[in-house]
Amino acid sequence: MSLSWSAMRKILEQENICDSLKGRVQYFVTRYRKSHDQEARIAIRLDNKEIFKSNFYDWNIKRDEAWIEIDEAKGRPSSYREFGEEMELGALNKGGLTEFSLYKAFHIYQNSSIEESLQSQNPVVRLFAILDKRVGKRKLQRLISEIEHQPEWLQEFYWLRLKADGIVENV
Repeated sequence: MSLSWSAMRKILEQENICDSLKGRVQYFVTRYRKSHDQEARIAIRLDNKEIFKSNFYDWNIKRDEAWIEIDEAKGRPSSYREFGEEMELGALNKGGLTEFSLYKAFHIYQNSSIEESLQSQNPVVRLFAILDKRVGKRKLQRLISEIEHQPEWLQEFYWLRLKADGIVENV
């Protein structure tokens, strides 16, 4: 049985979030039902200020950029389906996120150990994990060396957690 968005949001914002960020981080998803395509807008807020946002159109542009990169690196794929997952991952790494990819990442996060989530190929799963209360200070200190290998948009969340827990000063 799948959870409603409000149940997922409660888990992310209240149950699983680290104490240092509890009440400060908000996940926002809205679907524009009267628009012709009913697509959603996604945002993550810190202290009521948006620090990440995306929507279907952003994702579509990022996915197309990933297609071009795959084409340049490996040659033209024979079909979209052949490289669909790779293109989706490329879009996520670039910060393109859809409502479906958010829900999919949450499902992976909820059904994996915290260690698996921190090492997931999906950057949204890693986002949920880095803000999770099960990641302690020693683990956070070990993750500092991995920050530069994270997508640019995700690095901000790593630094946010490290600052909130007092592991690093303002960088």
